[in-house]
Amino acid sequence: MMPGRTIPLLVLLFGNLLALDALASVLPDDRSDVLYHRYEGGGVVIDGPSVLVRKKATKNLSVVGNYYVDYVSSASIDVVTTASPYDEERTQWSLGADYLRGNTTLRVNYVSSEESDYDASTAAFSVSQDMFGQLTTLTLSYAYGDDVVGRSDDETFERTLKRQQYGIGLTQILTKNLITSLNIQTTTEEGYLNNPYRSVRFLDPNVDRGFSFEGELYPNTRTSNAVGIRARYFLPWRAAIEGEYRYFIDTWDIESNTVSLSYIQPWRNFTFKLKARYHDQTAAHFYSDLFPRSEATNFRGRDKELSPLQSYAFTLKGTYEFIDQNKGWGMFKKASVTAAIDMLRFEYEDFRDLRVAAPVGEEPLYTMDSNVIQVFVSFWY
Repeated sequence: MMPGRTIPLLVLLFGNLLALDALASVLPDDRSDVLYHRYEGGGVVIDGPSVLVRKKATKNLSVVGNYYVDYVSSASIDVVTTASPYDEERTQWSLGADYLRGNTTLRVNYVSSEESDYDASTAAFSVSQDMFGQLTTLTLSYAYGDDVVGRSDDETFERTLKRQQYGIGLTQILTKNLITSLNIQTTTEEGYLNNPYRSVRFLDPNVDRGFSFEGELYPNTRTSNAVGIRARYFLPWRAAIEGEYRYFIDTWDIESNTVSLSYIQPWRNFTFKLKARYHDQTAAHFYSDLFPRSEATNFRGRDKELSPLQSYAFTLKGTYEFIDQNKGWGMFKKASVTAAIDMLRFEYEDFRDLRVAAPVGEEPLYTMDSNVIQVFVSFWY
């Protein structure tokens, strides 16, 4: 399984360009989190546990570790039209540390994930500086990834992919009720960027169905740029609204816009969050649902995530604090349980459903509904 190709929907949900939480020069609280997540949609089921532990080693140093497992069962439209359904397991672990000196915070992190045909490792570093009475936070970040791509049906197949990511962020407290954040991110990738299992289709009058398949072929470089802004406004009745906008563009001619609006409402020991999100994007210049002939272009792809698409997401999230932070309980200062569901719909504007019998090129456009469920317990100590 190719992690970046098989679960792009989770990236849309959990990959966040912006952060408003670390606003002052303080180390993160000591805490432990135990999470269960489940994604289901488009013939794919992904679920598994995650455990995170964070602890201060000294008054200036905090360390964190995380272990994460994905169990994947895939009978997606890509799989059932060109291959056989499969089951897969991916394990991931990470270690990190935060070091605080005055108004400066240094962060390092290393992540490693393994599965039968894909190994990935990423090292990241960032430095944050609080300024102007801690009303302004400037963050610079860098990450380097080194992946190895394989094939489960070919032990001799091995390709590499290297990735570098540069980021700059600025968080500003404008008033006692308004916080804003601006983040800019550039990512460069070089190496094997396509999926070794995926195929494109092309017109073929020599077969009864009218088309045949051949392997994808992507460029071996890609550079992308993203700009995101976020604003959170605290309302007089202890609630808050939050708006986000993200613009993305890359050298494959993909251009996207993402907007979201959230409402957060505390009530007694509960906190509720509602979020609506909209995303649209253009296609990669080498994408086509149906090529006119074999090897019609130098590069070619039929990954539906590279097609023009629109997506909609609605999130319901609730947190219950069952150990009150004002009272504590034994060694625990606070504890909470959180449950969330994300309901998504994807509408592909140039990716057709080949499971439906129809004239070539006139098959119905593919749409997909998915759900992501998360349940986790957090302890502060």
